[in-house]
Amino acid sequence: MEPAAEGDAEMLGTPDPQLAATMGFSGFGKKARTFDLEAMFEQTRRTAVERSRKVLEAREREKEEQAEKEFRISCTDSSVSASSTTGPGSTLTKREAVCSESEDSSDEALSGPSMQSQSSAKGPAEDTDDDDDEEFIGPPLPPGFKDSDDDNDNDDTEEEDNNPVKKIPDSHEITLQHGTKTVSALGLDPSGARLITGGYDYDVKFWDFAGMDASLQAFRSLQPCECHQIKSLQYSSTGDVILVVSGNSQAKVLDRDGFPVMECIKGDQYIVDMTNTKGHTAMLNSGCWHPKIKEEFLTCSNDGTVRTWDVNNEKKHKSVFKPRSVQGKRVIPTTCTYSRDGKLIAAGCQDGSIQIWDRNMTVHTKFHCRQAHASGTDTSCLTFSYDGTVLASRGGDDTLKIWDIRQFKKPLNSADGLPSFFPMTDCCFSPDDKILVTGTSVKKGGGSGKLFFFYRETFQKLYEIEVTDASVVRCLWHPKLNQIMVGTGNGLAKVYYDPVKSQRGAKLCVVKTKRKERQAETLTQDYIITPHALPMFREPRQRSTRKQLEKDRLDPLKSHKPEPPVAGAGRGGRVGTHGVTLSSYIVKNIALDKTDDSNPREAILRHAKEAEENPYWVAPAYAKTQPKTVFAEVEQEDDETDKPEWKKRKI
Repeated sequence: MEPAAEGDAEMLGTPDPQLAATMGFSGFGKKARTFDLEAMFEQTRRTAVERSRKVLEAREREKEEQAEKEFRISCTDSSVSASSTTGPGSTLTKREAVCSESEDSSDEALSGPSMQSQSSAKGPAEDTDDDDDEEFIGPPLPPGFKDSDDDNDNDDTEEEDNNPVKKIPDSHEITLQHGTKTVSALGLDPSGARLITGGYDYDVKFWDFAGMDASLQAFRSLQPCECHQIKSLQYSSTGDVILVVSGNSQAKVLDRDGFPVMECIKGDQYIVDMTNTKGHTAMLNSGCWHPKIKEEFLTCSNDGTVRTWDVNNEKKHKSVFKPRSVQGKRVIPTTCTYSRDGKLIAAGCQDGSIQIWDRNMTVHTKFHCRQAHASGTDTSCLTFSYDGTVLASRGGDDTLKIWDIRQFKKPLNSADGLPSFFPMTDCCFSPDDKILVTGTSVKKGGGSGKLFFFYRETFQKLYEIEVTDASVVRCLWHPKLNQIMVGTGNGLAKVYYDPVKSQRGAKLCVVKTKRKERQAETLTQDYIITPHALPMFREPRQRSTRKQLEKDRLDPLKSHKPEPPVAGAGRGGRVGTHGVTLSSYIVKNIALDKTDDSNPREAILRHAKEAEENPYWVAPAYAKTQPKTVFAEVEQEDDETDKPEWKKRKI
């Protein structure tokens, strides 16, 4: 038995190769192959290095061949030019020419035609202008062409510098219909992509220049402050949030799409010292963002304070500034603004003064002018120039003044005769800081509202634009777009631009055609046609509408057929026609009996015949004493015309 077992073991351990190949087990009996990962990585690295080396060598070889070709071309060109310059009497051999040219090429590594060939192409007339022609690239121009072009360019630039009117972009305009009431607020984001307008109709509308077409429709309209007029709108320095100042005491901050971000808290109106309240207690007048700090903004109110706020803290203001009159009494600020660097805060007050504080010093003013404008008028706008040294003020006394805050006692220049009926009439500087712009107000039917442009240095009136037959309230000159936005008293927002001088903005939407309005499509039932469907699944198609109407008429639901009266007992909350209960019987037979009983005698005699034939109650009692009833005869009414006045019946 043991040899047999050993044979079996040998058969199991080392199977027959032919049998294994036949049965598909040829892999049995082989040892597993081992892999050395480090050796494989090393082999891969060597292969990559070798391949990159070959690629670099091929590139260097191509560069050498290209340089040799260029050198040969330059040699042939120089030899041709040398032969043309030396002439037939020259004794310079070809080898000497090539050698001299190779020396020149070694001294100056030039590619392309040589300077000698260029000079020969230019001709002897331009040999003296070697210095001017060294910077010239390209084919030669006709003589005098370059100089005349440069002169024209210089003349144009000098003419623009001498005439600032040509810098005003007013050749084209578009009109945005905000509503029917005054557009009292305008705002453009720093990039100039979106415009927001607010008005006396409580609406704030968003306009996207890139998304609008020629129909010029706003893409969003909302009322963030319910029934309060919008006083001011402004994007922050980063353009991600919007400050909304309205007629209530709480300013709001919205994001770019109009969703609320924060709302300032309202102060306690019963506290005398406004410093101890957390917010404003009266109507707001104006507000603006800090030019450098994107979370800080400024508001002023009828409670006699100017407050700074932080977007991240809506529970309390950051600081309070309290304007004071000459007597030290409280005075109402009507407008406020930051300086361009954000270090100063300026406010225009109802007593005609302009008061300026250091942003970090809330108690005492740093600069002030007590009689900047007429007392009792609302200073509607303060704005600093881009260089930060000049302050412009638009007064309610129909004046526009410009101040140097370092010499704040007297204005640098002043312009009068500019009517202003609105407490938010604007003024602004041009992007180059040389022109000052403001609008004028007119009464209804009193002419056209105009936009005036004054030269900053001399305050000379440069230009005027007749905007519309209503007051010009807001104006804004965007430095990046170089376009002027104007808000008017009849609900329009106009944008003035120049196709050459202006950028983007209104130019993006005027070139787009209006989208076609979709026609009101008649809704018809769609049928799915399946040719091989069974007849039982096919839907009958109506050939005419008359048959469909007849079918609908028979349907009580579609024809709205009134419900018939209930027969028998009432059900479903409805009373039956025939009374089956005592109450319904009484209602039907007694309560609804409308016989006329106005004459009681006739009502009694109606039953006389029945009582005579069947006496039951009264007749048997009088049968002996009064066998025959006697009734009083009806007497005709006497004529009362003959009676005296006091005997006549009084009706």
